[in-house]
Amino acid sequence: MSELNGTMMQYFHWYYPADGSLWRRVTAEVPQLAKLGITALWLPPAYKGPGGANDVGYGAYDLYDLGEFDQHGTIRTKYGTKEEYTNAIAAAHAQGIQVYADVVLNHRGGADGKEWVRAAEVHEHDRQFVVEDELWIEAWTRFTFPGRRGKYSDFTWSWRHFDGVNRADNLDLEREAIFKFLSRGKDWEKMVSGELGNYDYLMHSDIDMNSPDVRTELMRWGKWFLDTTHVDGFRLDAVKHIQFSFFRDFLDSVRRHTGKEVFAVGEYWNPNSVEELIRYIEHTGQRLSLFDAPLHRRFHEASRSGGHFDMRQIFHRTLVQSQPTRAVTLVDNHDTQPCQSLESPVEPWFKPLAYAIICLWRHGYPCVFYPDLYGAEYEDNGRQIVLEPVPELPLLLRARRQFAYGPQHSFIDHSDVIGWTREGDDAHPGSGLAVVLSDGPGAAKWMHVGRRNAGRRFRDLLDRVPERVTVNADGWGEFGCEGGSVSVWGSE
Repeated sequence: MSELNGTMMQYFHWYYPADGSLWRRVTAEVPQLAKLGITALWLPPAYKGPGGANDVGYGAYDLYDLGEFDQHGTIRTKYGTKEEYTNAIAAAHAQGIQVYADVVLNHRGGADGKEWVRAAEVHEHDRQFVVEDELWIEAWTRFTFPGRRGKYSDFTWSWRHFDGVNRADNLDLEREAIFKFLSRGKDWEKMVSGELGNYDYLMHSDIDMNSPDVRTELMRWGKWFLDTTHVDGFRLDAVKHIQFSFFRDFLDSVRRHTGKEVFAVGEYWNPNSVEELIRYIEHTGQRLSLFDAPLHRRFHEASRSGGHFDMRQIFHRTLVQSQPTRAVTLVDNHDTQPCQSLESPVEPWFKPLAYAIICLWRHGYPCVFYPDLYGAEYEDNGRQIVLEPVPELPLLLRARRQFAYGPQHSFIDHSDVIGWTREGDDAHPGSGLAVVLSDGPGAAKWMHVGRRNAGRRFRDLLDRVPERVTVNADGWGEFGCEGGSVSVWGSE
């Protein structure tokens, strides 16, 4: 993807209004997004969640209800109806834009009924430690989807298809805690993240991926979903909580069914260990990409360091450095935005620098966040949040599409001022660029842009530095930037 200069956009944020308008907005906006250079849209979960029309989608009630059935008090989802969703996908395809669907296969929420299950309460911070054994709990594990009445699939869910819940509803034991099912030898899945002892359990009713019935049904759903919606790929939620082998089988199954690549990127959020991300990629046989959480963490830290971050370390122990063909790079997302569980936003002054890095560096598949293009305003628990759009982002996207081609030369050699160049190539006349950025004072760097660019005049596409730079006969030029800023140099 990066060689073709594809750019993904996360076309939503957590607090997008629950007015059913998002799918219609996609349909209206895709012509402009195509002009900006967006080549793929990551859309939010399209199916019915337990919160009905207000549900962001990560609770996952009925994967077959894309805003078609009257369930949980609504027909449409937070984002619109099934017809509007498929219309939006078709509109994107008409503009040459792919669509990736957000898929939550780890758990179910909003059950239709309760069942008695033998369980053990485990410690919240060590899921292997049993707090209380041999309990009978009344758990919300019965999913019958009465509003759908068996259309598309007659499969219903019971406790046999789960391995834990976070609530006991019997009167003598009514409380919220993490309960692991004991019946029929159930246990947490083994091939998952080792955080908290075993990170199989995340939320709601946790799906048991060791169940053959579950795996068969999810494979069936994946084929149905692709046939119904014609999406081009998946953003896979919470993959570190799901048995690693599952997605090998799932992706093989849907790819065989469609005969297409079916792009996949997983959310394995660990900003502190690129080694763990690499292991996951190896476990899944290079079948999917991952979001570069460590690179996001570098951006967050640099933006909060007051100019004292060592910019030579910006790529240190990141996925784009270690597995460049499997890294989806991002600045922020719906989990890192203010008021969310992984809140770690990149400060506004640093966002142009961060976007220059993900858009113009040769490696990685960049993902643009909705508020960084459109802005966002929302309130949560008394916090009033205003996220301003990044003014430089459209120009950076244009620079990626027009100039970011050919061999790269990196000059990541100073604690404040770093840069790189792209030589350009014959397939894109006029291509080639130089990028300089600083988290401290303004400065200039001598950088090599290749002898093919000898004699060419470059200007700052962001209009920060007024002077022009003429590349010498050996392919070198002195390119500058202002303090705490970025300049992108392209030919006149």
